[in-house]
Amino acid sequence: MDSRVSELFGGCCRPAGGGAGGALRGRGGAAPSGGGGSKTKKKNGRSRGGKANNPPYLPPEAEDGNIEYKLKLVNPSQYRFEHLVTQMKWRLQEGRGEAVYQIGVEDNGLLVGLSEEEMRASLKTLRRMAEKVGADITVLREREVDYDSDVPRKITEVLVRKVPDNQQFLDLRVAVLGNVDSGKSTLLGVLTQGELDNGRGRARLNLFRHLHEIQSGRTSSISFEILGFNSKGEVVNYSDSRTAEEICESSSKMITFIDLAGHHKYLKTTIFGLTSYCPDFAMLVVSANTGIAGTTREHLGLAMALKVPFFIVISKVDLCSKATVERTVKQLERILKQPGCNKLPLLVNSDDDAVTAAQQFAQSPNITPIFTLSSVSGENLDLLKVFLNILPPLTNSKEQEELMQQLTEFQVDEIYTVPEVGTVVGGTLSSGICREGENLVVGPTDDGKFLRLKVCSIQRNRSACRVLRAGQAATLALGPFDRSLLRKGMVMVSPEMNPTICSVFEAEIVLLFHATTFRKGFQVTVHVGNVRQTAVVEKIHGKDKLRTGEKAVVCFRFIKHPEYLKIGAKLLFREGVTKGIGHVTDLQAITTKENSLEESLGPGQLSF
Repeated sequence: MDSRVSELFGGCCRPAGGGAGGALRGRGGAAPSGGGGSKTKKKNGRSRGGKANNPPYLPPEAEDGNIEYKLKLVNPSQYRFEHLVTQMKWRLQEGRGEAVYQIGVEDNGLLVGLSEEEMRASLKTLRRMAEKVGADITVLREREVDYDSDVPRKITEVLVRKVPDNQQFLDLRVAVLGNVDSGKSTLLGVLTQGELDNGRGRARLNLFRHLHEIQSGRTSSISFEILGFNSKGEVVNYSDSRTAEEICESSSKMITFIDLAGHHKYLKTTIFGLTSYCPDFAMLVVSANTGIAGTTREHLGLAMALKVPFFIVISKVDLCSKATVERTVKQLERILKQPGCNKLPLLVNSDDDAVTAAQQFAQSPNITPIFTLSSVSGENLDLLKVFLNILPPLTNSKEQEELMQQLTEFQVDEIYTVPEVGTVVGGTLSSGICREGENLVVGPTDDGKFLRLKVCSIQRNRSACRVLRAGQAATLALGPFDRSLLRKGMVMVSPEMNPTICSVFEAEIVLLFHATTFRKGFQVTVHVGNVRQTAVVEKIHGKDKLRTGEKAVVCFRFIKHPEYLKIGAKLLFREGVTKGIGHVTDLQAITTKENSLEESLGPGQLSF
């Protein structure tokens, strides 16, 4: 669905700073034209829906995707019912367990609407269809339309969500960004624990991993928190003394929050969290009383550079006057509308706004929803929960199937030693499928080798899992494998892949900022996915030096050990105030030779 849906439903989801009640319209702010706009029946210059110029059309129904239009579903025959159930299964598969039904809309997008009795019968049929496939339905919103009839007619938007089977709940990763003391960890504590904060940071205590974090109140490491939604759209969190396993079992949709550090001295940790953990979305938290300060702009720039869709949460509104909150909103609006961002801010004030924002946010990269809330009073907290509940995945089932058919590739982001379990690695499966008992190779080591290992067990969101699919994050137990042979930035791949590694690579870059000139011999910290290492500039093609804002193809060389890279991978580099972005264009691959190191590495740890 495009921006016209917001005019259909509610119309109060307006661009921040716009006129009161101004609906979000098509591109350029003009009302959508075409599709028979002149047919709209008006009374005293306004439609029964309460707005002039309500468009009578949605975009035509797409064959792919998880959105289905249905004019009516009144007493279908048994054959028709079975066909409808098959159709629902397809839409749920396309949406990876979620589908949206528009009742009262023809396939070409014409908004016809149904009477009260027809709508009741249609929803009853839809509920029967959902039960047949093991799903639940939730009415998202209703809207009265009146184009060619004096009888009140409604259209209804319904979310269909499948009850998870075999642990295949929908999992979205949301990175949490923002300046130090903006309330990131406190907000996550309130969302995941189900209790409001006391105003002194009580809600965030369960999120901290180190003593110095508790003492200072500042996050310095990357932590993960989960928030579940069941098939009826209800929140599932730790409020009922649930364990993580119980939350996973009860949820059909999981939001995994990646809590990142706000302080500038932990910037490399924040960048690693953004590049390595592959978040689907980012949540930028801004304190209402301080506005855009500290690392806020930097974090916003990181999300833009890595092309991670982001939404904004203005926290601590209980501490400020309404005028102060509005000033912070306008400050954000100015930055978002600048040519570098080119975003359309969308202020969320109601449940209807939250539904519209969630659907448009996933489909249009230019939309940026803005929430104003308090973790102490709970003001507008439910709007953020509605938004997260409706938020659809960025990839469809077809794209995930294609990734699953490739060879296994798992990024190593974290390494632990667990008593009675042995060495455990955490990370994301980039492609393929990983099963318990599978034999993989891990590397590259400092001398460019890959070591054989066996996956003993898998845990996903702290629950046992037999099969890991592409795009999912998990921890893998490797048994007695020597932890000292592992490091962050390695990959675990299928032995058939014959992975290519390199110490020298080329990238097309844009120098975002540098105080003087960027020349050969300059050293920078390079981030490519889960790889983080210092590299030296070997050559700048076609130029002797670079200045801020200039583009070039640059040859880099890692100074410590070779890494596993892929052509096309996003690259980000920094050194002090120097920053640049780009993508890998060429690799000077190092060929690995077969070497038997079984004696020196121990049994089960062969290298090649």
